Amino acid sequence: MILDDGQIKSILADARTIAVVGASPNPDRPSFQIASYLIDQGYEVIPVRPKVREILGRRSYASLTGIPVPVDIVDVFRKPEACPDIAREAVEIGARVLWLQEGIVSEEAARIAAGGGLKVVMDSCIMKVRKKLF
Repeated sequence: MILDDGQIKSILADARTIAVVGASPNPDRPSFQIASYLIDQGYEVIPVRPKVREILGRRSYASLTGIPVPVDIVDVFRKPEACPDIAREAVEIGARVLWLQEGIVSEEAARIAAGGGLKVVMDSCIMKVRKKLF
């Protein structure tokens, strides 16, 4: 199901917590820059990156299942082949949305997420979309 701008705006307006899977501690990486932007917009951002303790002053988790609070959006900066497993974890933790960043498309991940009741956004930059809609 393709979401329209109104549905996506509602998702972004209602969301409080965003897990950024593949967040980087490197300020030159898009995942760092977009996570920083989301923090500036008032979201609680939770980095998910194995073997990294902290990103942007926030504790980093090895996986979605280790996050101790509810997650609204799972924002993914990983290769498409990693996305089905991420989608399964997103379903397991009860996330509301699986968001695959610009350049990332995984029909299998979308099917898994949608089958688990999540809304899905693919091949779309959450920062660009938010700037456009708000």
